[in-house]
Amino acid sequence: MSADIRLDGRVAVVTGSGRSLGKAYALALAAAGAAVVVNDVDGDSAAQTVAEIVEQGGRATAVVAPVGPTSTADALVEAAVSEFGRLDAVVANAGVLRDRVLWKMGDDDFDAVIETHLRGSFTCGRAAARWMRENDVAGRIVLIGSPAGQFGSFGQTNYAAAKAGLVAMARTWSLELARAGITANAVIPTALSPMTATIPAYTQVYDDYVAGRGIPTEYRRDHALGAPDDVAGLIVWLASERAQSVTGQAIGIGGDRLTLYAHPHVLRTLDREGGWTPAQIDASWRDELADLAQASGPQGA
Repeated sequence: MSADIRLDGRVAVVTGSGRSLGKAYALALAAAGAAVVVNDVDGDSAAQTVAEIVEQGGRATAVVAPVGPTSTADALVEAAVSEFGRLDAVVANAGVLRDRVLWKMGDDDFDAVIETHLRGSFTCGRAAARWMRENDVAGRIVLIGSPAGQFGSFGQTNYAAAKAGLVAMARTWSLELARAGITANAVIPTALSPMTATIPAYTQVYDDYVAGRGIPTEYRRDHALGAPDDVAGLIVWLASERAQSVTGQAIGIGGDRLTLYAHPHVLRTLDREGGWTPAQIDASWRDELADLAQASGPQGA
């Protein structure tokens, strides 16, 4: 997969890389030549990923800690520099789910998801950016979004908000870090994972995949749903020299499909001297704006 794109001499941090998508990212980066700092809250899983990288001739070390706290972010950067001499890329992948509809979602459900996805990506990205700027490294920051953050997702107020925030964060960082030559992008993966298995429509597909029965063509093609390895190639490319000019983008990948998402744009503006009364807003909405309103969900469904 990565034979045509090499990362020799580069060092990457991948959070949440003890299993599933994060593990696939770490293995692919190592296969392309990068040294990898593996991170997970599960020490056994992190150690297994490191062992697989080393067995395949790569270099890796593990930091076992939850993302979110600044101390973890600093430890990840320190591990990269102390073990391998530098830091070139951070892939902020770690995440959790606490799905509930709005009226049943507790504070702890909301906070746990925001802490891991949004704050964890923020602290890791900030620590990486500080080191890269201070050491004149044109590095890469890759945040992991979700279709839930692009379109919304029933029962996932916390997760969808965090994932939407990550895309905005990447776009903001692309502006702030441009002069330093550091890129920031969001990857929107659609792949079978323990998280995907919680979606009723995909539970059986996931179970079949785990059992080694493969992924039906219609899911790879029509649902853009593949294996974690199908996403890993995009991570390798974004970490490479070939993607130096790519920043501030939200790029989706899964199964057989590669997707470039649009930035939000204005559909229509109306101007009225002196401002707007409620009645004037109502009339203008009905006459000029209502037909432009966009439905919620993927493809307006």
